[in-house]
Amino acid sequence: MIRHSRITSINGIWASIILFIAMAIPAAAAPYTIVIDAGHGAHDAGASGQEVKEKDINLGVALKLGKIMSKEMPGTKIVYTRDNDTYVTLQGRADIANKAKGDLFISIHTNSLDQNSPNRNTVKGTSVYTLAPRGAKSNLDVAMRENSVIKLEGDNSTKYEGFDPSSDESYIIFEMSQNKFMDNSAKLAAAIQKRLVSGAGRADRGVRQGNFWVLHATAMPSVLIELDFICNPEQEKYLGSEKGQQELAKAIFNGIKDYRSALPSKDSTTTTETDQAKSKKKATESKSKKKADNQKPLATESKKEDKKTKKATAAASASSEPVATGTDYRIQFLISSRKIPAGSPKFHGLKNVSNYNEGGMIKYTYGSFKTEREAVNELKKIRKDFPDAFVIRFVDGKRIK
Repeated sequence: MIRHSRITSINGIWASIILFIAMAIPAAAAPYTIVIDAGHGAHDAGASGQEVKEKDINLGVALKLGKIMSKEMPGTKIVYTRDNDTYVTLQGRADIANKAKGDLFISIHTNSLDQNSPNRNTVKGTSVYTLAPRGAKSNLDVAMRENSVIKLEGDNSTKYEGFDPSSDESYIIFEMSQNKFMDNSAKLAAAIQKRLVSGAGRADRGVRQGNFWVLHATAMPSVLIELDFICNPEQEKYLGSEKGQQELAKAIFNGIKDYRSALPSKDSTTTTETDQAKSKKKATESKSKKKADNQKPLATESKKEDKKTKKATAAASASSEPVATGTDYRIQFLISSRKIPAGSPKFHGLKNVSNYNEGGMIKYTYGSFKTEREAVNELKKIRKDFPDAFVIRFVDGKRIK
């Protein structure tokens, strides 16, 4: 009995030691996860050329991309939505990505034009798409084609919330899909597009916005790549070749690498220790300044405040920008690299126009609404002249994402 008690005691000591060691060792950081989505598959062939099918091109580039990543990005977790000629629903692809808690979602596709298009045999070029609140007509055509696979799935009213891929009106579902991933998606798309043009020699058709279900349903920065046009015999030959697919995969990899190297951390929405230190320093400086200001003579402070108020009022009167405090909603309708003068025809007669700078671009907004519902109601009118307009939120005059 004594011996059994002693053994139990020793086992307890060892258990405590193991627990202490386990607690002392920091938990391993989750690997950076990239989800690679080869579009179409099996009975869903996608677009077809004279000799090859889109599904095979997409898979070839996807597998080569994963292989390059495994070799040159050690520690990165690669997840495929399909790694062979199988069929996965659009929602199924998004589910795989979300379950894997992916950091990036890369959907690979091949473009094409309608059989009756006069440019079918000559069109060429690559485009990288991000999710849009509502795309222009040309982008809508591409989105409808890529989303049409939904019709192969029979009853999809529950899975896709009644979404009809062939109905223009149905794309209203994407109106309020702007979220914290949109900016990073745009940066990722720009980086990949640049590399596809410079590294794989593709004609540049630019970064675009489209209403693709897989981009809408994935909770991470996501892009959809249209490699080139399979309907052009010359491009089809390149897309179907081992050399072409390897170059395309390498270009996509370099784009992802460029994007990641430009981020301050794995998740740019996470506050880093440096950010925290800066915030703390700023708060301390602000507190010291406030204390010093409180010690100034009241008359001087009042005079300066009056001067500041007059200056702010004059500036507000000189511009068309709304002076807002608290939360308000505005409609972003135009982006420009240069300042557009007030009353310009580009505003289509809109009066209550304001602008803010972001990413080196000047972004123009209309109105200042107390509620999101009011802004959405007005959005329907604005979209008659600006189809890509969408609602954004401001707090104390600063955009909040």
